Amino acid sequence: MEEILKYFPGLDPLCKERLSALDSLYSDWNSKINVISRKDMDSFYTHHVLHSLAISAVMDNVLSAGGQRILDLGTGGGFPGIPLAIRYPQNEFVLCDSIGKKIKVAGSVAESLKLDNVQCMNARAESLEGRFDWVVSRAVAPLDKILGWVRSKWTRGVICLKGGDVESEIELCISKRLLDPKKVMVSDISIFFKEGWFEGKKVVTVS
Repeated sequence: MEEILKYFPGLDPLCKERLSALDSLYSDWNSKINVISRKDMDSFYTHHVLHSLAISAVMDNVLSAGGQRILDLGTGGGFPGIPLAIRYPQNEFVLCDSIGKKIKVAGSVAESLKLDNVQCMNARAESLEGRFDWVVSRAVAPLDKILGWVRSKWTRGVICLKGGDVESEIELCISKRLLDPKKVMVSDISIFFKEGWFEGKKVVTVS
């Protein structure tokens, strides 16, 4: 939790309380369902919570406005959706995953934290009704596939946490989806978070 407070010192008491509770909640679930790598639990706040909040570091001026509907595509056990829902209680979050046992974990965590701005759905994105202001995702699929799955479901942008050869992935997506390159923004997470684990990790936004 120290990692979070180092970069987000101004969090309100309820937000800090909820973020602090995540470790025990996920540790308990992980003893029943391997939703997070066992070795990753030792760096839970850096690898999962702080990584999710990288979206906040890049997009805070937009997301803090409130009144927005956000889809977390392929949320798994609730990342990045749960940390973002804690950070932005004024927005509505729909957490979606096709794997039932994982979305069960996300739903239980949201319920334990009394996150009334979170809805968890065991479904594929293509089957969801309605539209969203933003779609967020973390290590789900190549950008081209993500845009295909959520086509016509977003109005403001798609935000993806990425690692690896992002440039080639973006070039392919721009070519296949006929995107305006000026509408694809890449932010280096290591600019915000200095831990070595964040080297090479990006926030990619398509608007």
